[in-house]
Amino acid sequence: MSEQSRISVKELVARRKAGYALEAPFYTSAEIFRVDMDVIFGRHWIFVGLDPDVPEAGDAMVVNIGPSSVIIVRGDDEEVRAFHNVCRHRGARILPEGKAIIGNVVCPYHSWTYGLEGGLKFAEHMGPGFDPTCHGLKPVALRSVSGLLFICLSDDPPADIDEMAAAMAPYLAPHDIRNTRVAFQSDLIEDGNWKLTMENNRECYHCAPNHPELTIPLFAYGFGFAPDALDEEGRREADRYAKLMRAAHARWEAEGLPSREIEHLADRATGFRTERLPIDQSGESQTMDTRAACRVALGGLTDKAIGGLSFWTQPNSWHHFMGDHIVSFSAIPIDEGHTLVRTKWLVHKDAVEGVDYDLQRLTEVWEATNRQDADLVAIGQQGATDPAYEAGPYSPYTEGLVEKFAAWYIDRLAASLP
Repeated sequence: MSEQSRISVKELVARRKAGYALEAPFYTSAEIFRVDMDVIFGRHWIFVGLDPDVPEAGDAMVVNIGPSSVIIVRGDDEEVRAFHNVCRHRGARILPEGKAIIGNVVCPYHSWTYGLEGGLKFAEHMGPGFDPTCHGLKPVALRSVSGLLFICLSDDPPADIDEMAAAMAPYLAPHDIRNTRVAFQSDLIEDGNWKLTMENNRECYHCAPNHPELTIPLFAYGFGFAPDALDEEGRREADRYAKLMRAAHARWEAEGLPSREIEHLADRATGFRTERLPIDQSGESQTMDTRAACRVALGGLTDKAIGGLSFWTQPNSWHHFMGDHIVSFSAIPIDEGHTLVRTKWLVHKDAVEGVDYDLQRLTEVWEATNRQDADLVAIGQQGATDPAYEAGPYSPYTEGLVEKFAAWYIDRLAASLP
């Protein structure tokens, strides 16, 4: 990166105005995208999958993050590890992106063979002085947070993931992620910068006019509103939601389900937020009729109406945990104008499709919502490329969490740029 480019990025970071959207280059500049991949996705904990993605010994999954490719594999000792997907011989890419079942990690170029724990087991024709112990796969830091898998490409990953893991353990334990399986995965390419994807997720200002399916189970008022802007019906709905929230939290906490908000989106390197939110009508699940989509409950839960536990992490994930299924999302940058949104629906590992759940009913709310969000991100990206673009103010009522995302992002850049 040129010194002039560094200065321009520093100037953009320095003059960012709190409470306002980011300036256009943060969404359109290839130079800033390279900084993002270095500073944000190269040095922070990135959500990449779940324990059920690699449930058995020999199950492997490859995830690409910018120029880096990472193998996540469960070893014969049942431990999950991560390695750079680069052969230690001449650097060939070893496994393609996606999932596989393997006995060893074998490079297709010259057949260098690595065990599931990363050690080099076989390298033909290397001579008597060759030491295989010096040529194992390069490890990548990996941490399972109650079954959610995070990796960090840095040799010095943020230590505060331990605090997040400890705080989230009692919230996630009732959903027993390790005893679920992935019922369906959807990969959607959004025509927008990754920050637009995340900002769109961090508010529900847009929900009422754009998400008719999602606003059946979820309350748009749960993410803020301007009291003076509500009509009489709106005030009744807001009051109903507030009362439901208080009653639900009291009941869930009494049942041993931690539910109240924990919010550290902007004050630490590994930013996160969680809260259990009511679901409307039956209160059971994020479905079109608000009732459970799967007959087999997660973790032995007996109360179907436990709402939805929301869990957000900086910089790239959000999740919804219900009594019958889990929906998990990750945003992976492709380039400055495109982002992969990967969604996974998980059910109890013993649930049988067509018997215990209908796949369309399980996925239809978020399949529709993802498509709608992709359209919104696309018009946001189009606007950011327009010469008339000017960063506007966030709503103090409905976009406070967008501001926290932007503040976290700017703070992380400011701390890393020389």
